[in-house]
Amino acid sequence: MHVLIATDAWRPQINGVVRTLESLAPQIGRHGSSVTFLTPDRFMTVPVPTYPGLRCAIPRKWEIVRLISAAGPDAIHIATEGPIGLAVRSYCLSRGLPFTTSFTTRFAEYVSARVPVPTEWGYSALRWFHRPAAATMVSTESLRKELALRGFGRLRHWSRGVDTELFRPDRSVSLDLPRPIFMSMGRIAVEKNIEAFLELDLPGSKVVIGHGPQEGELKRKYPGCHFLGAMTGELLASYLAAADVFVFSSLTDTFGIAQLEALASGVPVAAFPVTGPLDVIGDAPVGVLDEDLRRACLAALSLPREACRAHALRYSWESSARQFLGNLEPFRADALPSSAGDAEPIDDTDAAPASSSYWQFSTDGRKSV
Repeated sequence: MHVLIATDAWRPQINGVVRTLESLAPQIGRHGSSVTFLTPDRFMTVPVPTYPGLRCAIPRKWEIVRLISAAGPDAIHIATEGPIGLAVRSYCLSRGLPFTTSFTTRFAEYVSARVPVPTEWGYSALRWFHRPAAATMVSTESLRKELALRGFGRLRHWSRGVDTELFRPDRSVSLDLPRPIFMSMGRIAVEKNIEAFLELDLPGSKVVIGHGPQEGELKRKYPGCHFLGAMTGELLASYLAAADVFVFSSLTDTFGIAQLEALASGVPVAAFPVTGPLDVIGDAPVGVLDEDLRRACLAALSLPREACRAHALRYSWESSARQFLGNLEPFRADALPSSAGDAEPIDDTDAAPASSSYWQFSTDGRKSV
């Protein structure tokens, strides 16, 4: 099966969506399938207001048609709800092609954190976006339950993994900082709630890895904290393994791959009891979830690092890829006719009819659109 994945999040961005897709690609190949990514670097882009360094793609209809036609996919997945995702959604609906989506980012909360817009307005737009999808993939059971209550349908599970060869305890470097070291990493932006970590009264040192629009403000406000900038690969793994506790202060992440990377490095997690930590950590003795984040940080110091590593080994990108491809299988070209009758009805005026054909073929037998 050849899969086309449309995403508005791509390099040079460093986030969970990008890490997931980059980790997924080689595993898809090992399962005998292939993937083409439709990414912002294929289109003209413009800067995102209030977010220096982040650019938004402006795809034109003819470009979308040309690129999808050239890819000739057997299945189409839309990973994000941005301009590329919208363009591919429109393309599929206009041709009666089924597609799947994934709910990876709480855009309703992200927008509400920056401008005075009610979150329910955002969820109304997100419901509209995902409604015609043959399936919407979610990373955790708690997120599935939440979205179901919000009126989302056809939800399917797609978990995440961690590179346990890259992230491991023996990569630890020596950091010349007072112990214990409490570390956080990720995008330094208001929606990530990093200030909830920085304002804590904790012993030792507080370290932040990452970049983002709030970075300058927080550096000035918390001069005693150590901001190390963005890191990737072995450098990131070596610093992460040197921490005593990984502090995950986000209230809006749908999973939080960084938690798994910390655990694989033998570092216990302190977090709020919200979607993501509740699913990844739960009641396992590898992290502490508490509404009082300071109390969680201090309690996590006593957790065994060996248990953290063992817990992370339960998550693999191979398993994640298997789930992903399994979710696509009923909607591939040769499976659609026999499975279309089992599909749930789609309550959307611009939705593709379940009985529509997936692909039309040109006279020379090549897949065309």
